[in-house]
Amino acid sequence: QVQLVESGGGLVQAGGSLRLSCAASLRTFSYYIMGWFRRAPGKEREFVAAISWAGRNKDYGDSVEGRFTISRDNARNTVYLHMIRLQPEDTAVYYCAASRRAQYDQYNRPESYDYWGQGTQVTVSS
Repeated sequence: QVQLVESGGGLVQAGGSLRLSCAASLRTFSYYIMGWFRRAPGKEREFVAAISWAGRNKDYGDSVEGRFTISRDNARNTVYLHMIRLQPEDTAVYYCAASRRAQYDQYNRPESYDYWGQGTQVTVSS
């Protein structure tokens, strides 16, 4: 059974930083595109970041570009999201996801992903 387990969320003041981790029980983790999405209360799920199989390609949502960095460690089956200069509008549940797509495209669409974690709450106070 595939599991994606996020960790690292919490409460932080505006301007602070957090690093989220997502550990995947995927036997061929390096074959998956990995992504991060978030859902704020009352809002649609939003694309945050994606990273290709070996980490050569990385893409970000407009609202986090320049503040968030996605990375992966294929030896540890883990993907990370390093977030800096956090703002109250970043408050959301953050989800990691894994995609078996053979091409690195449509990575910003939730329907491109095959497996999802349960999410970790990030709360940014003003």
